[in-house]
Amino acid sequence: MTSQSFPPTKFQSFEEKSDPSQVAPRLAALRKAMKAAGIDHFLVPRADAHRGESVPASEARLAYLTGFTGSAGLAVVGLDKAHLFVDSRYTLQAPAQTDTALVEVHEVASFAIDARALVAKGDVVAYDPWLHTPTEIRDLAEKLKGHAKLVARDNLVDEVWDNRPAPPVSAIEILGDNRAGRSATDKITEIQKTLADDGADAVVLTLPESICWLLNIRGRDVPNTPFVLGFAVVPKKGEPTLFLDAAKITDELENALAGVATIAAAKKLPKALEKLGKSEKTVMLDPASAPAAVAELLIEAGASLVEKRDPVLLPKSRKNEAELAGMREAHQLDGVALAKFLSWFDAEAPSGELTEIAIVTALEAFRREEESCVDASFDTISGAGPNGAIVHYRVSEKTDRRLNAGELMLVDSGAQYLSGTTDITRTLFTGSATPEQKDRYTRVLKGMIAVSMARFPKGTSGAQIDVLARQFLWADGVTYSHGTGHGVGAYLGVHEGPIGISSRYTLPLEEGNVLSNEPGFYKAGEYGIRIENLLVVKQSSFPGYLEFETLTRAPIDVRLIDMALLTEAERQWLNAFHGEVWNDIGPRLSGAAKDWLHAATAMI
Repeated sequence: MTSQSFPPTKFQSFEEKSDPSQVAPRLAALRKAMKAAGIDHFLVPRADAHRGESVPASEARLAYLTGFTGSAGLAVVGLDKAHLFVDSRYTLQAPAQTDTALVEVHEVASFAIDARALVAKGDVVAYDPWLHTPTEIRDLAEKLKGHAKLVARDNLVDEVWDNRPAPPVSAIEILGDNRAGRSATDKITEIQKTLADDGADAVVLTLPESICWLLNIRGRDVPNTPFVLGFAVVPKKGEPTLFLDAAKITDELENALAGVATIAAAKKLPKALEKLGKSEKTVMLDPASAPAAVAELLIEAGASLVEKRDPVLLPKSRKNEAELAGMREAHQLDGVALAKFLSWFDAEAPSGELTEIAIVTALEAFRREEESCVDASFDTISGAGPNGAIVHYRVSEKTDRRLNAGELMLVDSGAQYLSGTTDITRTLFTGSATPEQKDRYTRVLKGMIAVSMARFPKGTSGAQIDVLARQFLWADGVTYSHGTGHGVGAYLGVHEGPIGISSRYTLPLEEGNVLSNEPGFYKAGEYGIRIENLLVVKQSSFPGYLEFETLTRAPIDVRLIDMALLTEAERQWLNAFHGEVWNDIGPRLSGAAKDWLHAATAMI
């Protein structure tokens, strides 16, 4: 089988999604609207009202205006100058996608923007309150206090957006208790107890992952993630109300959720919030994720707010046995696809004819052989040689690069199976690696193994574990700039809070948490290395302690290891892991792929 024999991708497009030539006329149209409204600056975030990693085409305002398609960013558009703020993942992508003669690109950490430096004293700065959180607006108001006027208003980009795509309307799937592990009624009762404990009469949920988990529903409103976009109000007693685009509301859906939730059109949400306020209810709201508009409607109507983290996030992160069984099955299915792909890659790569797009196309094809694979969990990062050093590289027809003999190849990918969500990174090669590459690869692997083998007391956070992954790179004076791990949903978002492994994740890890474990090393302009498995937190045999179980079922390339750097314990861990991969995946394979896996999982 050659790289030319695979069907076109369905989950990922390689077209160049931005056109810098469109930036000038679109900025001009926005500025005309700003002048008419008496506005000096308008904020255009990448986020929509639901704060998702993926946004539907109808909500991609930042991409429409600036051409930048990354997953995080903010434009501050003035009458004379436009500024685009991105994080370190997008310092190369953003300038390539926008018109840098008109848009100045800035790299910032956590969007810590010096607002006063951007606006003149007395200027009017406007924002859409449905696209910014109360925390963001309070922070900006404090920065501009006494200097500029901050005002909320309808979105000006929407007013000038020609041929704006229609909002998504996808079918809604109801998960059975056998897949969800708990009934929606049981979950709602748990959240209502939290409300009572916190003295709240209701909570407004705005994150789709929280709503989908709570009501045991899934959808296809955004790419890569089975989300239903909507809002929900959960009272302390009684049924929640789910607010959806009216086009999604059907008799079938109402019957399916009968006794669980009432369904209403999204346009009725403001009236429902006003009713809570007029009844002087105390309403819980997450100030870090909910739209500021929701908080403003409640306060103006007379409600009292309890600002706390979304109460669904923590229970959702603790996967139950049914969810974990689904995740294990998804990783076994993914392991079959990965074995076929890696076997194919080893046979084809030495020719020097493979391209980054061909590699993505082959991997997707192997995954789609399994009918329950319904999407990629994110666009595959397929970086050959120097492109592997770009942490969040996205290949397009314009950037597609051939993998030359002797180069490293970084492939970070994942899939959405009906049973669960996967995310895996493997660093591959096409010949002999240099001593430096083997050293760096082995140090990355040692860090990944150290996390995998960790046993830790209950109450330990991901921030405390993060150093285990970095220690071997630090010992040689190098590191990596991204987090070591993120939470992963069960047939939900591949990036899921509120737990993870990095300095910013201070919540204790708990049994049932699923996390990625992905240290890396990147040499700009030359190569990138990352090795990633998914882990689940489980009880240890030591009372009061926790440890990890590895979910991923794909071999790690031992040919890139500097064996002199491995300890006996690390060697034993790797052999045991490969034994599990062979035992679980080997019986599901045949022919060349099975022979390849047998060799790839041989003891070292």
